[in-house]
Amino acid sequence: MTPASTPLTWREAKRRRSMPVTPALGGRHRFNELTFFPYNNVAMQDKSEATNFVPFKVSLCNEREVLVREITGDDKAGLLAAFNKLSADARYARFMAAMQQLPEAMLEQATHPSVEREFALVAIATENKVSSIVAGARYAAAPGSDTCEFAVTVDDDWHRLGLARRLLGTLIDIARSRGFRCMEGYVLSSNTGMRRLAKRFGFSDLACPDDATLRVVTLALQDSERKR
Repeated sequence: MTPASTPLTWREAKRRRSMPVTPALGGRHRFNELTFFPYNNVAMQDKSEATNFVPFKVSLCNEREVLVREITGDDKAGLLAAFNKLSADARYARFMAAMQQLPEAMLEQATHPSVEREFALVAIATENKVSSIVAGARYAAAPGSDTCEFAVTVDDDWHRLGLARRLLGTLIDIARSRGFRCMEGYVLSSNTGMRRLAKRFGFSDLACPDDATLRVVTLALQDSERKR
């Protein structure tokens, strides 16, 4: 198991022929949207001095509302509950492996992102006075890289409401403001929902040279205007 202080990107894991635990809760660090959730110094501004994220509310198209905020160490139970709601197919699509449970080490990493190389959001819904995590988004950067990989995940019951779009847009803005030059993600070829969303924001969509079942979506952050 890879220590929390030295998480690997999917490409690094591929080179080392390993499948480490990553802060994005994925075994191979291949991030997929619409299934659930989810690197040291790079040549950019000091992330530890970045402006604190201000939580905001999002009104969705069905009149439901969520609060978007940074993930915290108190979100372990919420993340686990969200994972437990997923179907077997959804878990496979997210982790690209059969996941029956989330190890404590994964939850610990996911809820304590590195200030310098990661950022993670959760969307909280409160219904009948009960609050729960219904979506999450994060990026993570490898050591020495100005490219970050992303993940945006939405609970099945909250699809097609515009939540994924708001989360990805926010994540792009944060990554750009913190000096990252490129954002990319590895997406199942069959995940048309994520591919459409990425295209809407201006991501390119190319075949993954290492895996025919994947697409690589890429956005040049510093050279592009934000799209909706």
